[in-house]
Amino acid sequence: MLANKKYPVPATFAPGEDPTALAAVNQLITDAQAQALDISSNLSAFRSYEDQETLYNNYVAQFGQEQADTFAARPGYSEHQLGLAFDLLDNAGVLLGSEGSSETNQQAAKWLEENAHKYGFIVRYKAGFEEKTGYQAEAWHIRYVGPEVASEIYSKNITLEEYLNVEGGTYNN
Repeated sequence: MLANKKYPVPATFAPGEDPTALAAVNQLITDAQAQALDISSNLSAFRSYEDQETLYNNYVAQFGQEQADTFAARPGYSEHQLGLAFDLLDNAGVLLGSEGSSETNQQAAKWLEENAHKYGFIVRYKAGFEEKTGYQAEAWHIRYVGPEVASEIYSKNITLEEYLNVEGGTYNN
């Protein structure tokens, strides 16, 4: 299943967190913490259509729609609504790999980029792929696709759109 700027999901689609993805992210976090990496057990996971609508509208009010569309999904277009995406934080509550974050945060983000595929995840919005995904880089945003697919996407250094041979980029409207 895909949600991106070309492929929305219905407002009524509300599966909650996928149990397999949730177990995998919990194992990823446990293993990272066992290596003394600064990754919190608190994370941003499933987000309903209504929650995404509120979040997106707040960003539009603050930054304008054009800028908000570069870093926030419109309601119905968010991977969080699929129950397969997670935003990871450090123990201070800062998104992994975010601009101006601490050295320990950056180390955790680097580990995530190099190891997420082993748990079935891809770092969904990587630097250099903004035109293909339609979003600025987000080192903290991981998407569950399963270990085999994740390893292939990682080894080929491609986007989920490229793997599925579908469009991403900009909204149709």
